[in-house]
Amino acid sequence: MTILPDDFMWGGAVAANQCEGAWDEDGKGISISDVCTGGSHEQSKRITREIEEDTFYPSHEAIDFYHRYKEDIALMAEMGFEVFRFSIAWTRIFPTGMEEEPNEAGLEFYDQVIDECLKHDIEPLITISHYEMPFALTEKYNGWAARELIDLYVKYAETLFKRYRGKVKYWLTFNEINSGTMPMGGFLSLGILNEETTDFTDQVDEPQLRFQGLHHQFIASALAVKAGHKIDPDYQIGSMNIQATFYPRTCNPDDIIETQKRDQIVNYFCGDVQVKGEYPFYIDRYFKENEIEVEMEERDLEILKEGTVDYYTFSYYMSNCVTADPDQDQSSGNIIGGVENPYLDSSDWGWQIDPKGLRYTLNYLYDRYQIPLMVVENGLGARDEVEEDGSINDDYRIDYLRRHIEQMKEAVKDGVDLKAYTPWGCIDLVSASTGEMRKRYGFIYVDKHDDGSGTLERKPKQSFYWYQNVIESNGEELEIENKK
Repeated sequence: MTILPDDFMWGGAVAANQCEGAWDEDGKGISISDVCTGGSHEQSKRITREIEEDTFYPSHEAIDFYHRYKEDIALMAEMGFEVFRFSIAWTRIFPTGMEEEPNEAGLEFYDQVIDECLKHDIEPLITISHYEMPFALTEKYNGWAARELIDLYVKYAETLFKRYRGKVKYWLTFNEINSGTMPMGGFLSLGILNEETTDFTDQVDEPQLRFQGLHHQFIASALAVKAGHKIDPDYQIGSMNIQATFYPRTCNPDDIIETQKRDQIVNYFCGDVQVKGEYPFYIDRYFKENEIEVEMEERDLEILKEGTVDYYTFSYYMSNCVTADPDQDQSSGNIIGGVENPYLDSSDWGWQIDPKGLRYTLNYLYDRYQIPLMVVENGLGARDEVEEDGSINDDYRIDYLRRHIEQMKEAVKDGVDLKAYTPWGCIDLVSASTGEMRKRYGFIYVDKHDDGSGTLERKPKQSFYWYQNVIESNGEELEIENKK
């Protein structure tokens, strides 16, 4: 008897803007990711208001999943994937977001991707909006700062729900919606581009606009949930958050309170709205102290209550410590930083590795929300090297994933209702935060580099064969057995 249930779903996750390429083919419009240049851990990528000649934009070709999806999905099937989380590019369906009719070529492409998944008995798990909204909506409305985007998004979501009814069961409304609580999420998630912003990691920030934009996303998500359930009562529509697990740096009560405050705003605010259907009590003081006044229409609170999600998903890569002491050294993280935890090691990009934090997180989230959970992003970004014999021995990635899966199993034994695990970047792709290729997450190596060079050849890494065994054994075989 295995610890994980027989219907537990194993798979992997990607995003359209980080893997598809074909940025201007078959009627696709310009997305916010298409105006982001390459960057690195040391140098921020730039946001350009026009496409510049002789400037490298990583998303324009990415790893060319658009033309190679059959090959890629076949490799995922070879690993034994039962679920594949991917996103639909809004600009393939509505190039500017404002068209009256959808772009048929875009709809047909995703028909083909979904059919290819189903051919291999892989369940599609589709994110409707994953960091790639139409740039035209930024230019006209300053993104989600404007309420007009609600109806445009709902129209887009309904188009997908109707088109893929009977083929798709699992949907997510927004990727990492809580990134909008942080300055970097202003453009990344909300498409808000304030004057004088050029650096992606150092945006000119207006919290008032961000939280107004978040409110608009909450309403859009709730309306989409309602519409989806009406179109197909079997649809399961979920939320997705960054999980930035925080620990107090010390047992000083000041650190405890500071940690609680950060947890509430970063980790739980968006989940509380989308799962419970109402604004939480603690947000009033935060808004008051930060001079934020969210404008709402008469039925908004009723809409939130009517459009709660069916399940809760999240990304988990790391944890961070929080302190009230401003002199402590800072660490890096997935959009969110903190102070270093002396008990943890870090990745090459400074992200602290904390498998036990995943068990802690799963227990906390399930206790808070009491609905099914999915871990839809988890993984190790690292510099992978191809050996002389052509092999890629990423034992460090195997060790990272193995230890996190062990803690998932512990959480299930604790009583958590965990439905799926889709590690991030199951095939190498462009980094969302830095625009790099060298920060690789995949089980499948792609010959593509930071300068845009490469053959795009796919090659399984050692972790590919390891994960194959993990899936086949439903998480019971976690040691390295095959060397290929």
